[in-house]
Amino acid sequence: MLAGLLLSFPAARAQSTLYFPPLAASGTWAATSPQSLGWCQPQLDSLYNFLGRKHTKSFIVLKDGRIVLERYYGTFTQDSSWYWASAGKSLTATVVGIAQREGLLRLTNSTSHTLGRGWTSAPPRQEGLITLRHQLTMTTGLDDVPPPPCDNESTTAGCLLYRADAGTRWAYHTGPYRLLQDVLTSASGLTINQYTNQRLASRIGMAGLWVNDVYYSRARDMARFGLLTLARGTWNGTAVLGDTAYFRRMTTSSQTLNRSYGYLWWLNGQSSYRLPGSQVSFPGPLMPTAPPDLIAALGKNDQKIYVVPSLGLVVVRQGNSADGPRLAVSSFDTELWRYLMAAMQCRPLAVPSAANQAAAKLYPNPALTTVTATAVPGAARLRLLDATGRVVREVAAGAGETSVSVAGLPAGLYLTQWLTAEGRVLAVRRLGKVM
Repeated sequence: MLAGLLLSFPAARAQSTLYFPPLAASGTWAATSPQSLGWCQPQLDSLYNFLGRKHTKSFIVLKDGRIVLERYYGTFTQDSSWYWASAGKSLTATVVGIAQREGLLRLTNSTSHTLGRGWTSAPPRQEGLITLRHQLTMTTGLDDVPPPPCDNESTTAGCLLYRADAGTRWAYHTGPYRLLQDVLTSASGLTINQYTNQRLASRIGMAGLWVNDVYYSRARDMARFGLLTLARGTWNGTAVLGDTAYFRRMTTSSQTLNRSYGYLWWLNGQSSYRLPGSQVSFPGPLMPTAPPDLIAALGKNDQKIYVVPSLGLVVVRQGNSADGPRLAVSSFDTELWRYLMAAMQCRPLAVPSAANQAAAKLYPNPALTTVTATAVPGAARLRLLDATGRVVREVAAGAGETSVSVAGLPAGLYLTQWLTAEGRVLAVRRLGKVM
């Protein structure tokens, strides 16, 4: 019952318990110390070090609207701007909801109604099936891997090729999403920057700018948008989104093909998920170390806005990629929440010893069908985790070398853990899987 309540994006956190900062950027944003919340400093220090190692530029945590953690790295400051990448998709989804509330558009409308026929290369009947809702849910049926010179982000008709009927295939496809901005511009008669600023940004004190379909802002502006979402589209008693039914649909499973996707928002705590570039459904939650009711605006190279209603949290991260180029979801999500939850709950973080790390070896690496792991003293189990932290293989560790089948796993990077019988991590190695 508790899980069901969490997954419905609870409204139990009353507006009166939330703090909203002044609209003027020069105003003081109220803060709460992590110590007053019972968070532990040694684990926070580990979190800060982890963020620094992972090429972070800014990191903010709000609790009920108040700043608990705010850290900047290198030359990046509170006044520095950075791109949201695909985290801006979630901003677009919110603005689309405002436009529908104003009667400027309907999600059931065919996209051709606004953009005109021939906005894709699909046959006319199949093109006519594509609605604004399909663009919001990544189910247009258009090919997300078109042949060169086209790519996933192409928006020209010649690059938007028919692959399946709308609503029958989920694929992370940026091109059709970006055309939602053209729909908003056509429906409102305003530029995307004008509409976003007038209907949303200026009402919550957010200063940002769309440049070539990508939003740029400071870290605190991202935090303001996260706080608006935590407040279910309302800012300090004033409705900004103003459509509770749309908000609910935006932040819950929007279709059955990828249950961890709403309207351009990623959802944790679902029974399965799909990743960008993949048609494989993986069982379990998107971020197993994070609260199940978390929703997230996720962008390339680990731009993050996490919202956790049950805990009253908004978490923002800007920076370069933590572990190499990634679209939206990455292993950084799971690792970050492992550190953050340890700090909030005062749990120890398992740190592999140098001796165990030296003993832990994998070969061949990368592997095709089978990988062999060397013995680590005290290890009782071997576990493989995918890029989001989901366990994909787990076997008993022998006294000597242990072989693990990787046949059937998608190509990519995996994390191999040597664990005690109690589950303590003794050593960690990365494993490449090739086809």
